[in-house]
Amino acid sequence: MTAQYARLEMRRRTTLIGAMLLKKGEADGMICGTISTTARHLHYIDQVIGHRAGATVYGTMTGLILPGRQVFIVDTHVNLDPTAEQLAELTQLAADQLSAFGLVPKVALLSHSNFGSSNAPSALKMRATLALLRARMPELEVDGEMHGDCALDESARRAILAASTLHGTANLLVCPNLDSASIAYNLLKSAAGQNVAVGPILLGCAAAAHILTPAATVRRLVNMTAITVVEADKAGCR
Repeated sequence: MTAQYARLEMRRRTTLIGAMLLKKGEADGMICGTISTTARHLHYIDQVIGHRAGATVYGTMTGLILPGRQVFIVDTHVNLDPTAEQLAELTQLAADQLSAFGLVPKVALLSHSNFGSSNAPSALKMRATLALLRARMPELEVDGEMHGDCALDESARRAILAASTLHGTANLLVCPNLDSASIAYNLLKSAAGQNVAVGPILLGCAAAAHILTPAATVRRLVNMTAITVVEADKAGCR
């Protein structure tokens, strides 16, 4: 990128301007994304702010307030076909975020396969993700790979695997790819969530920055502003 082009971008790209303000400490948090695509905004955030310490991947977690339960889904907007290593890292980041909300993470690794019923590549990937998580976070309540009904219904899960290490209802659903996460999120939001969502919450970023979508409502903007303020405060911003 030439200096002339960089100056031009800084005049016309509001996300780039916001990211620079964050980087220089002149802003505490940023919300963008109501125009254009997640990928375009993430490009500028990655160039200027980068990953948080220890993180190697970005992802998004989106929350739904459903009748009688709260459910968060990963990764709804960023990674097309994440590897087992990336899924394990995203699950760790998402579990940390749930803990920051005051929730106890209960993780279900979702698949068309149910506890070994298939050896398809996506099922093997979710099994590898489980092995990585159990090695890195032995205290985390997590199991898989499993069907969606087993994630939300303990009796259905116990009927398949009585010794499951996940107790009660999962509140963090980790999907094998972007298609499945996006489909699950939008179906649940429309069918049971009254089109109310929290997020997308950007995971893996070194600053309090979040990328919403053109479909974001005023309510979602207010909710995400509150989350961003809390994150900035915890990070020690003024």
